[in-house]
Amino acid sequence: MPPPAKDQPQTLPGLTPIPPEQLLLSVVIPAYNEAPTLEALVRRVQAEPTRKEIVLVDDGSTDGTREIVRRLGTEPGIRVLLKERNEGKGSALRAGFAVVQGNVVVIQDADLEYDPGDYGRLLRPIVEGRADVVYGSRFLGSEYVRVHLFHHYLGNRFLTFVSNVFTGLNLSDMETCYKMFRREVLGRIQIRSRSFAVDPELTAKVARLRCRVYEVPIRYSGRDFREGKKISWRDGISALWAIVKYRFTA
Repeated sequence: MPPPAKDQPQTLPGLTPIPPEQLLLSVVIPAYNEAPTLEALVRRVQAEPTRKEIVLVDDGSTDGTREIVRRLGTEPGIRVLLKERNEGKGSALRAGFAVVQGNVVVIQDADLEYDPGDYGRLLRPIVEGRADVVYGSRFLGSEYVRVHLFHHYLGNRFLTFVSNVFTGLNLSDMETCYKMFRREVLGRIQIRSRSFAVDPELTAKVARLRCRVYEVPIRYSGRDFREGKKISWRDGISALWAIVKYRFTA
């Protein structure tokens, strides 16, 4: 996907509803050392009824994930990208977004924390022509949400608050994995972050484009560090810097 031209306006044209027969959802799954959960996650994505393509991006895994990705890539509807070394979630998403073919794109983590059964509620504001971008919030209330570790909860709420101050948005969950975009939006965004800082970067750039942003409640079964959670306090510092940086830079 080429970077936006310098003379493109910093707002999006009014986007119309997407007829159901024209909808193709691109599910971009960045994966780094997720061998225990990746195939189960892909099966859940496949079972969700929306017409879709799956783009698997292996980010230099060393635990067998790469071999699982290669095998899954032989199945119809799944494409794979194999990065030579681990560079981070932002780098993997940039690679995945560059090859999507759908008119709507969603980010899906390779663990089992987020439920693909929520795609329908994320899609609704977009296909109705109301939204350009939809965030799935873990804090708006849903059927179930695993209780967060308190320091994770505080960190998330703090980063979301600071992001809202700088972007002018009023999100409840900026750090959520579930971010869904009309493809036209991603065509105007050039991702520069390599790490988890991609979340505040995407949010800042969506705000600069004056996108119509919706939030919907989602289910969440979070992991702790014993179960493989990878984000750390260093990622929080990186995200804080990204919030400030991308408020003022493209």
